[in-house]
Amino acid sequence: MKKLESIEQYKEVILEGKTVLMFSADWCPDCRIIEPVIPEILAAHAEFTFYYVDRDEFIDLCGELDVFGIPSFVAFENGKETGRFVSKDRKTKEEIESFLNGLK
Repeated sequence: MKKLESIEQYKEVILEGKTVLMFSADWCPDCRIIEPVIPEILAAHAEFTFYYVDRDEFIDLCGELDVFGIPSFVAFENGKETGRFVSKDRKTKEEIESFLNGLK
């Protein structure tokens, strides 16, 4: 998974094919729970480019995209939002995969 480095990069990557932003933070216990299964999820959904977005570094972007809980996922295809799995609740591998499968 690539790490989002700037707002300029965000504006570019959402225009290129199928992109999923994963909003997270180092201190988030629910994010650490799903961390071990993320490589498996990425491998199963290679049609997407995944970006890790640190909530603390991109708090303004979180506000702009109405991401008020983590971990959360927002998907784009060629500049248009195609789906979101955003809540403050803990997510399971099955829920994340179901979300990604629903984007196809």
